[in-house]
Amino acid sequence: MAKVIERARAGYEAEYVVFGKVYKWRPERVVVECVCGERVALTPSYTACEECGADHTGIVRKDLSGRPSQGDEDIHPWRYDDLEDGENEGLPY
Repeated sequence: MAKVIERARAGYEAEYVVFGKVYKWRPERVVVECVCGERVALTPSYTACEECGADHTGIVRKDLSGRPSQGDEDIHPWRYDDLEDGENEGLPY
């Protein structure tokens, strides 16, 4: 039986670049330690261990289903960036 190590919610990760920010989508995932000893990050669309091919669909469904929905700020962080401090990182025109 695989052991759950970590759970992470879906969301965007901001990466700062020369002219502002780039947002990368990170899907909801669960990290498990497989019976073969490998640690694997699993998502709803990727549920198998790369090393041994073990299917962990049941763990993914159990751990990632039924979570409360996220708010708009989590799903669309660019709408809320820098409103508090008044900074404008965009182009001046």
